[in-house]
Amino acid sequence: MEIIKDLFVGSGTATTIFMLSLAAFVGILIGKLKLFNMKLGIAGVLFSGLLIGHFGVKIDPHVMHFVREFGLILFVYAIGIDVGPRFLSTFKNDGLRLNLIAISIVLLGFITAYVIYLSSDLTPEVITGIMSGAVTNTPGLGAAQEVLTDIGNPEAASVTGMGYAVAYPFGVIGIILTMIIIRVVFRIKVKSEIKSYNQSLENGKQKLESVEIRITNPNLFGKKISYIKKMVDKELAISRIMRDGENIVACETVELREGDILFGVSASYLIDNLKLKMGEVRVTDKKIVTGNLAMFNVLVTNQKVAGKTIEQIGIYRRYEANITRIFRSGMEILPTNTTTLELGDTIRIVGKRDLLPEIKNELGNSVKQLAHPNMIPLFVGVFLGIIVGSIPIFIPGLSAPAKLGLAGGPLLIAIILGHKGRMKNVNFYMTPGANMIIRELGIILFLACVGLSSGGEFVETLVNGGYKWMLYGALITFIPIFTIAAIARILKFNYLKICGVISGAMTDPPALEFANSLAPVQAQSTAYATVYPLTMFLRILLAQILILITL
Repeated sequence: MEIIKDLFVGSGTATTIFMLSLAAFVGILIGKLKLFNMKLGIAGVLFSGLLIGHFGVKIDPHVMHFVREFGLILFVYAIGIDVGPRFLSTFKNDGLRLNLIAISIVLLGFITAYVIYLSSDLTPEVITGIMSGAVTNTPGLGAAQEVLTDIGNPEAASVTGMGYAVAYPFGVIGIILTMIIIRVVFRIKVKSEIKSYNQSLENGKQKLESVEIRITNPNLFGKKISYIKKMVDKELAISRIMRDGENIVACETVELREGDILFGVSASYLIDNLKLKMGEVRVTDKKIVTGNLAMFNVLVTNQKVAGKTIEQIGIYRRYEANITRIFRSGMEILPTNTTTLELGDTIRIVGKRDLLPEIKNELGNSVKQLAHPNMIPLFVGVFLGIIVGSIPIFIPGLSAPAKLGLAGGPLLIAIILGHKGRMKNVNFYMTPGANMIIRELGIILFLACVGLSSGGEFVETLVNGGYKWMLYGALITFIPIFTIAAIARILKFNYLKICGVISGAMTDPPALEFANSLAPVQAQSTAYATVYPLTMFLRILLAQILILITL
């Protein structure tokens, strides 16, 4: 019993880690509780930390500082690696417009916070903490605390954490209330929004379609498939040929005949080109391949294959089989000869059924190979991220240079590495399970540290005027998202996309959970992922700028 007592009343490393674990455990349980169909989620760790810190536990500030910063690094790095592969593609179609909406929300929130600072007696560290909590942005809080430490005021970091904690609850609730209010004010019918969204998907130019092409161009009769593939390499992935009612593999040496029907995959916007070049094109439903042919998915797990192009691997040359689709990080990619395969890709192949085991063995198809953690790229990314985050950014009018810091630097590097996928022989792939563990571990450690550090004076602060902080936080939350969401709706933006954008602009997963519950479509999640990375950068920079311009 004496050992347990020492852990509660001590102040060393063991006690600090013990309290962090306790805050994490209790907080995760709190986050699972439902109230009015809402859950705090991982934010429950913040409040359990505040509760434990309120009872005056003694913690080692040096250990706490290290764990807090390292947790933040792990969290943002995992996010960057996850969104990197699709970061640039999100700007296609309406991605630019959605990001402009999100940027408007971020900037209006910053202006609101600055106006409140000018018209009140709040200190710079308090208003920055309130702003970070009001927009539920944890990395922004971390960046602000880092700046305060750099300029020689580390004591203010805990005050910033208190401002964050006070404003956070309405930050979550306010976003959800805004979604409800917008729906009521504009008399929105969710079923109509679902129908509108589905129609926009059907008209989307990037959507991949299964097609069948009846060859009517006489110039193609007698031409080998190898010639056809080169002619339409960027427009069509050929899978098989229907000839005289029988399916045959579209091998390189097969010659086209009059009456042949080619089956394959193309993007919607390329179909007109195929009509001009080849003949009659019809979009079809995905059909089951029967007979001696089969359609199967293979997971790329062979290190020797990763990083090579489809042409270099040469599946289509050595086997009676063709790659027709590539699935990567939630995206469907039209395969061409120059498309590079990466670890974790799932590729769809159409070919001879009896070749299936041999092709799978060559490409890997072993989940166990991906289960082994690839740690070198993780620490290389963190190493580079810290270097980039330490580079000063000189902005006229600021008392000190801003930096991307321990939040922004690793995030930027992770997005770049996630987008590239590899650098020579180093692959940056991270399995979804590993990514989720690193992300959750990072944010849990960070929030537990913030709660424990701020809990000692939290109640006293709340009683002695801290309730005003709640009001200020509510204004910073509500004014930007309601104003911009209303303007977006007036401009005929889809309501479900608006919900996703405001959740992403506030970097708030609980709000996204609520938005997703409104309709069983991907509009909300897609919009959230589209604006999240750029929003995160702005939140991190503006938190620092608010500190520096108010000093």
